[in-house]
Amino acid sequence: MYLQCFEDVKEITECLVKIPSIVNTDGEKNCAKEIYKYYSNLTYFKENPDYLLLQEIKDDEMERYNVISMVKGTKGNSNKTIILMGHLDTVGVEDFGSFRDYAFDPDKLPEILKSLNLGHEVDTDILSGEYLFGRGALDMKSGIAGHMYLMKYFSEHLDELDGNIISISEADEEGNSNGIISALEVLKEWKEKYNLEYIAAINADYSTPYDGKDENQYVYFGNVGKLLPSFHVVGKGTQVGQAYEGLDPNLIVAELTRNIELNTDFCDEMMGEVTLPPISLKQSDFKEGYTAQTAIAAQSYYNFFTFTMSPGDVIKKMKEKAIESFDNALDYVNKSYEKYCKLSNMDFTKLNWETRVYTWEEFYNELATIHGEKFKIYMHNFAKELNELFPSLDLREFSTIVINEAWTKWSDDKSPAIIIYYSSQFYGRITVTGKNELERQLLDSVREAVEFVQDYSDKPIKTKMFYPYVSDANFIASSDDIGEIKTLKKNMPAWGTKYTYPIDDILEINVPVVNIGTFGKDGHKLTERVHMKYTFENVPNITYTTIRKLLK
Repeated sequence: MYLQCFEDVKEITECLVKIPSIVNTDGEKNCAKEIYKYYSNLTYFKENPDYLLLQEIKDDEMERYNVISMVKGTKGNSNKTIILMGHLDTVGVEDFGSFRDYAFDPDKLPEILKSLNLGHEVDTDILSGEYLFGRGALDMKSGIAGHMYLMKYFSEHLDELDGNIISISEADEEGNSNGIISALEVLKEWKEKYNLEYIAAINADYSTPYDGKDENQYVYFGNVGKLLPSFHVVGKGTQVGQAYEGLDPNLIVAELTRNIELNTDFCDEMMGEVTLPPISLKQSDFKEGYTAQTAIAAQSYYNFFTFTMSPGDVIKKMKEKAIESFDNALDYVNKSYEKYCKLSNMDFTKLNWETRVYTWEEFYNELATIHGEKFKIYMHNFAKELNELFPSLDLREFSTIVINEAWTKWSDDKSPAIIIYYSSQFYGRITVTGKNELERQLLDSVREAVEFVQDYSDKPIKTKMFYPYVSDANFIASSDDIGEIKTLKKNMPAWGTKYTYPIDDILEINVPVVNIGTFGKDGHKLTERVHMKYTFENVPNITYTTIRKLLK
């Protein structure tokens, strides 16, 4: 059966887009309450109020909420349960400039955009009438809207399901994923309370064409993983009039970026697909204001996508590249100094710098060996108190402060060095290859659903093996070995005080994941827009058919 759902999903989408729900604002709470209201008005949830929850996110200063609902089928006695998921928050609207008041107005925004001369493609898409514009339209309120429609539909057709569906509309995906992490607790609780057997998760996050000529629309199994390898570089400060008496950490960081950024040697390959190479997300020193002294320390960190590589694999590769970069920087400095000595008729003596590279684990263990338990106790208490005093401190900044404390207070050797660590939320990779029965069932069901809906689609629908962006789906399953999580832990200065990866909760769910999501163009941009026919009609039908096949 093919559902005629276009107008219903469009109406829900427009309602949600008109609610500004920028991450880390009260708008997230407002949007969650609107979704909760939608479900509360359904007859099924009036009769089964225990199956609907407005869950406050744990330890959240913003007072944000997830909306979690469950429909239990009556076709049979199966406890098999499918998780539908999507995030209700959006990125900010700074890119709209003076037109930010229209960012959440899909009715008026197209005319505003037409007046900005944004190019032929945008103007053509506006005139086509095929797209809905607005912040969050693509990423990803239209995906939530499709799930809301399906939950309503199945609540009125319980006899179609031999099993159950849980829908999660979570906050904070664009931030630190605290929404889905909190939702894991409800999934665990309901699993025990209702004797549920989780068999699959369907995310509805967005995708776009790969280039201007790409006519395909995509469904993705699994999810790319993400790490943030980070580098704390300590040099030797000097006055600018004595340039060769110091070692500029900015030079070393620049060499790190040259050797890591867009280096295709770090592309991860699996099943015919390839990740993007790393790219720099920050590069700076720690000087405050202008002085005539070079910087003492600097930092950089890089986005690193994975299909097969573990945290241990990545930090090993980063250490090799850090050693190479340090060597290159020292070689450059000495060659420069030698040329300067010739120009100045001075005798050249090689500068006495040495390459020193540690992982955080190695640096921490070295100091612990020297100073014993008092070092471990001090560092734990320092990090704990730092988090208590400044709970909103950015995770990356927090890590820098912890490393600097260890360096300045406990390290006797202050000669230049690089310390490599992880400083951000970990997104574990998810592979769905057919290695077990649950994966085979999901692969078969989705492919059959795509084949069925293809007849109703204007463009080809293709399946790929990895969703190419990190998402909240990364917290529903894990393909990483537990031992590799320990490697992550040992190389995160924030672990245990400001950050912990909820691996135990994830493994309680641990189901194969597919992204049957929204499709459009320019996610996170001024011209964000969702393709209505595919997203409001084809996507809910692929999801619907997949659910029917899994819970037949």
